[in-house]
Amino acid sequence: MSRTSAHLIPAGALALALLGAEAQAQSMPYGDPTDSDAPSMGDGGGSSRSSRRGGHSLGTASGGARTTIRPYIELNQSVLARLEPVNEVLTYSSVAVGVDMSLAGRRTEGAVSVRYERRFALSGDIGSNDTISGLARVRHDLIPRTLTIEAGGLATRTRFDASGASRLISDESGDQVAQVYSLYAGPALSTHVGEVAVKSSYLVGYTKVNTPRASAAGTQLQPQAQGDIFGHSVSQAAQVSAGIAPGTVLPIGISASGGYTQEDISNLDQRVRELRGGVQATLPVNSNLSLVGGVGYQDVKVSSRDAVRGPNGLPVIGDNGRFVTDKARPRTIAYDVSGINWDVGVMWRPSRRTSLSAFVGRRYDSMTYYGSFSYTPNSRSALNINVFDSVTGFGSTVGDAVRGLPTDFTTQRNPFSGDISGCASGAQGGGCVNGALGSLASAAFRGRGVSANYSHTVGRLALGLGGGYFRRNFIGARGTVLETANGQADETYYVNAGISGPIDRLSSFSVNVYDSWFKSGATPLADVNTMGINGGISRQFTNRLVGNIAVGLDSLNRKLVDDELVATGQLGLRYNF
Repeated sequence: MSRTSAHLIPAGALALALLGAEAQAQSMPYGDPTDSDAPSMGDGGGSSRSSRRGGHSLGTASGGARTTIRPYIELNQSVLARLEPVNEVLTYSSVAVGVDMSLAGRRTEGAVSVRYERRFALSGDIGSNDTISGLARVRHDLIPRTLTIEAGGLATRTRFDASGASRLISDESGDQVAQVYSLYAGPALSTHVGEVAVKSSYLVGYTKVNTPRASAAGTQLQPQAQGDIFGHSVSQAAQVSAGIAPGTVLPIGISASGGYTQEDISNLDQRVRELRGGVQATLPVNSNLSLVGGVGYQDVKVSSRDAVRGPNGLPVIGDNGRFVTDKARPRTIAYDVSGINWDVGVMWRPSRRTSLSAFVGRRYDSMTYYGSFSYTPNSRSALNINVFDSVTGFGSTVGDAVRGLPTDFTTQRNPFSGDISGCASGAQGGGCVNGALGSLASAAFRGRGVSANYSHTVGRLALGLGGGYFRRNFIGARGTVLETANGQADETYYVNAGISGPIDRLSSFSVNVYDSWFKSGATPLADVNTMGINGGISRQFTNRLVGNIAVGLDSLNRKLVDDELVATGQLGLRYNF
């Protein structure tokens, strides 16, 4: 769920809506590299593909908007060489089926990329497994310009440590690999009653993290400050606002808003609940610049239960590797903030291609800073920057990140595992989910940070750069197993960069580099640094059959265990139906 919908719209975002403003590895570029509709980065649902290359394109009656559905099957042979701390060579084969869809109708827009892969171990210490990975964002107008419904989701794998630190890398094997699923959906209403603009929305989301039973239990024999590894949660967000735009009834714009959000986390029955209401005013300085201010009331509570205690008062760990919740004990308040909140800021929109909003205020009983910047000078370049601040849990954070992606995204997939690898780009910009997936710790937290994404096309070459920073200040109730989490903070930094394009009429290439840092607030011994580079070449043999070759090198640096260095290689064939 987006940050303006998972939490009540602050003054600046609401005013922007009333003013009518628009508020790690990449995949092989399969298909004809000379096709002007080929994806600029990766191989996802955001691209339009002609039927001569496989797939089906459906045009509308007007001949403009198109819907493209492209199923495929893929066969791969892979080798994985562990160079450090021990020398070991693993081999496996894999079969994958999937579908990429680009939806661009009169009343529907979005993209869907879903893939199922089965891996067959051939040699070495690697197990056979199967996974589902995908990314989706779809919006449909039930009543044009009035009532819409939106849905989206994410499925990917990530490696994790006992501290909760996680990272998206190509060496996704072994016991400490988690499967992450996140889905959300809900309607939104936008209408007018005379001069009054009325907006309302409701979203519900579900997020689940599956971890191997043995490894999860093994990592939690000594409870971590941030709690155990996240299980699952249900999140809800409802909001309503009504207001008049500047220059209609009054020279200034006036609006009133109210909202409710809640996330129920399975781990220790944690609950994050927020109620907010307020009024906002918008003063236009000129046609491009407006001053915005608001004041309201906020009530935020975080609560949980304690774990079942065993001998010597030690918390009991269940078969799934997580704390066993003591249902007999009452819920304990971990965080309780209520009172007046305010914010002031500016909105600047000199053209439809450039917009800036920047705000400062007081929320959560302390100062807050948030805003966004969007710059799309032409059809070849796009820059998006977002600064955020909220009290939340892991599930809502992942939902926010997915909803922040463009609806015309191009999927970036790991060339070795096929998993979603963090970033996605579209015609109007892009975004990354790396920050949201930087920690799988279960404790609720106040999340603050910044994310940025830049994409640029030079001729037939496509370049992309994404990065960000995410800080989690964890929240835990006294007298519970999460007490040590209270006040602890971890930080995630990440950067992804890639380039792709054609080599000749039938061949294309892609290269991607990434680096991520996890800094633990509990102990520097839990810090993790992950970096890597991979690249590949694809060759079209027929209109539907494509071959690919890919190589990569990934490193993992941790304080308490030996560093890891892994080289990977893959040969594959893909048939586009």
